[in-house]
Amino acid sequence: MRTKRTTPRTGTTRRTRLIAVASGLLATAAFAVPAAQAGEEKAYSTNQLTAASDAVLGADIAGTAWNIDPSNGKVQVTVDSTVSQAEIQKLKAAAGSNAGALEIERTPGTFSKLISGGDAIYASSWRCSLGFNVRSGSTYYFLTAGHCTDGAGTWWSNSSHSTTLGTTAGSSFPGNDYGLVKYTNSSVAKDGTVGSVDITSAANATVGMNVTRRGSTTGIHSGTVSALNATVNYGADGIVSGLIRTNVCAEPGDSGGPLYSGNKAIGLTSGGSGDCSSGGTTFFQPVTEALSAYGVSIY
Repeated sequence: MRTKRTTPRTGTTRRTRLIAVASGLLATAAFAVPAAQAGEEKAYSTNQLTAASDAVLGADIAGTAWNIDPSNGKVQVTVDSTVSQAEIQKLKAAAGSNAGALEIERTPGTFSKLISGGDAIYASSWRCSLGFNVRSGSTYYFLTAGHCTDGAGTWWSNSSHSTTLGTTAGSSFPGNDYGLVKYTNSSVAKDGTVGSVDITSAANATVGMNVTRRGSTTGIHSGTVSALNATVNYGADGIVSGLIRTNVCAEPGDSGGPLYSGNKAIGLTSGGSGDCSSGGTTFFQPVTEALSAYGVSIY
């Protein structure tokens, strides 16, 4: 998450609310599902759940997040404070005969791309958080969010831009949300830690995993992974897929910061809703995908 730009990069105002969607392949059911008896809750097939999820995506209502929850056979839909009752009805109408598969809940606040891991890092016009230090042979880099590196050249360790860290070496956003910065300042320490925790390897997230996030705005907060393979619609910025959903709080300024479990790197902070007073929902780019894309490793 990076701090809000004072001037738009493209000349058009970017939407700050996001829509998160579960990914999946849409298939046609081979057989009709019998109607539920009175007092009996209807069971929905995988194809029907995917169709309901795709219907919510097609409704295109900002401030809405969802994913398929295999534990209860529902599409978990979370709506923020900007979503009206009429828009909720639009979601149900879009799902049609699968509307009963939607489990809708409201969350306080507004979904947004949280902009501004760790330590603060500064581009020319915005601030983000360093994710993980990585290396390829004897060359050192750090990972952060792709929406941070998008359009960025040089990076500094302070707001006065007096201490250079390095330059952007790779950026993937939208589609993904990861970026790579190559260190050019040999005098800067490049510890393989997040705060006081030594990060020794990377792993994929699992539902229910206990995780911790560190960011330059809100520091250290913990929670659990609630879903995988979420897709986020950032409006004019495009769509990011394959994200990790958690109940760990975050605020503007935490973008790019690390998500970890014990000494394992898990993800990079992308966006979410709420704050660290009331709680919220936050989404993360899996770090293993970034490591593979750039051929770098945790140390």
